[in-house]
Amino acid sequence: MPRSDRFAGVRFAVAGLLLLCGAVGAHAAELHCKGASNVEEFRYTWRLRGGLSWVAGFMFPTSGVGMLRTTYPKPGEQNIGGELLITPASGGANGFYVYETQIAPDGKTMMTYHGYAWGKKSRKERTLFDYAKHLARIRKETPDKTEERVKPLPPEEMRDILTAIHYLRKNAPNITRPMTTVIYSDGNEYPVIFRPVEHRQFPLSGQQVDALGFEIVDGPGGKKWPGGIRVWVSNDARRIPFRIEIRQSMASLQLDLQTIESCGFMGAGS
Repeated sequence: MPRSDRFAGVRFAVAGLLLLCGAVGAHAAELHCKGASNVEEFRYTWRLRGGLSWVAGFMFPTSGVGMLRTTYPKPGEQNIGGELLITPASGGANGFYVYETQIAPDGKTMMTYHGYAWGKKSRKERTLFDYAKHLARIRKETPDKTEERVKPLPPEEMRDILTAIHYLRKNAPNITRPMTTVIYSDGNEYPVIFRPVEHRQFPLSGQQVDALGFEIVDGPGGKKWPGGIRVWVSNDARRIPFRIEIRQSMASLQLDLQTIESCGFMGAGS
């Protein structure tokens, strides 16, 4: 992908997020708890920070709002749905980046999707995982063309970025030492390491809440993953993701929690 397309796409997700991390809102997040009981919805603010953020400002906003939603299966359904939407403060009509996933009951990524629209640039890419046939079926769309291809799945266990964050949340108390896995992004697999980092406290509705920190970093062997993720989740059954940092060497993007709109935390304990 040409350099201009990478900036225009604002590839905000793992190995797909070209510009990342920032420092946002210091005030306490608020708990609203409305909506369906099987849905979690977290609202964030974000801002670019780092060496490339001033360059980015010439092409797209360097701050805005984000939404992380997880929809847990109702009776008769199986898969968990996840979505991360990042937009300027004015909303998605002026550009967006979206990342989606479908997670099987055993934790496998069944589908991963990312797309963006910025100015005249847009791109969509969806991958369906056929574990029975050990194949990944990829469809990529741009304004100029549509491509479809099939590639073999690697033998190692792998996750897309939203599945990885969900795994960290679900298993937070048990992740006490580094573990290796594989991240799938943009049609490629990257060996990475999940490991705990420092604990922190975050304000929520006038109280300080303890949070466990984790990061995903490049691992040995295979292709070098150009990304980096840090996430802090509340040290309780809710596993509230207070902060998500998505990092690159020259810039970063940080999402800081502002409100919790729907409170179906971790599928009500499922």
